[in-house]
Amino acid sequence: MWLLFTKTILKTSRLQDDTRDPAATTKNARLSVIFLLVFGVTFWLASFDWMMSLEPHWSSTIFGIYNFAGMFSSGLAVIILLVVWLRGAGPLRDFVTDEHLHDLGKLLFGFSTFWMYIWFSQYMLIWYANIPEETVHYVKRQQQFWMPLFILNMILNWVVPFVALLPKRTKRTGNLLAKVAAVVLLGRWLDLYLMVQPAPGGPNPQFGLWEAAAMAGTFALFLLVFVRAVRSAPPVPLGDLRLTESLQYHN
Repeated sequence: MWLLFTKTILKTSRLQDDTRDPAATTKNARLSVIFLLVFGVTFWLASFDWMMSLEPHWSSTIFGIYNFAGMFSSGLAVIILLVVWLRGAGPLRDFVTDEHLHDLGKLLFGFSTFWMYIWFSQYMLIWYANIPEETVHYVKRQQQFWMPLFILNMILNWVVPFVALLPKRTKRTGNLLAKVAAVVLLGRWLDLYLMVQPAPGGPNPQFGLWEAAAMAGTFALFLLVFVRAVRSAPPVPLGDLRLTESLQYHN
């Protein structure tokens, strides 16, 4: 369903570039609203199915929104890295300004804080209730060498972006903003690692060939698909009726 909506919205957007038809914009807006509803439900279920099922005796009703918060902040981090790269490489040089970077930085600042809010909500409720079948999840992740990674997770996903993005200069400087985004992306990987690895693993963290290969393979596949997509069509929706307005945007 995700791929079907992606393909349909992308096809409509490219058709808009060719026809300059306002109906295409209206159609994509409606498709996007429907997709938000579909994605909200399916992503929630996918979080349970792919992640929480690794520990069948543990459950958390906030787990879906917790993963959504992490996915959103890491998605913003990827967008920032790609925008800064394409702006420096040329395709977006005449379209992306410091004003756009400023907004992306504010969004990353806000959603990294939202992630921390959801993280604390889940942790605080489980700690306060102190029910054995709930606390086992955190007890396992606060023992021996897992504890430094447990703390590092909060530092990478919230402390670093919160402190670094407070100044206006960081949000408006591409290189600095990209570095913060890279830290958030690394933090998201660590967050997923802490969700997955302790469940079937031993008392200590493990990182070997399989983990490195999975990271490298995913990164290479993403770059391959992204570069092919950028080369197949203009990176800017030239037929969008709001393009001129967005180029003149100011915070």
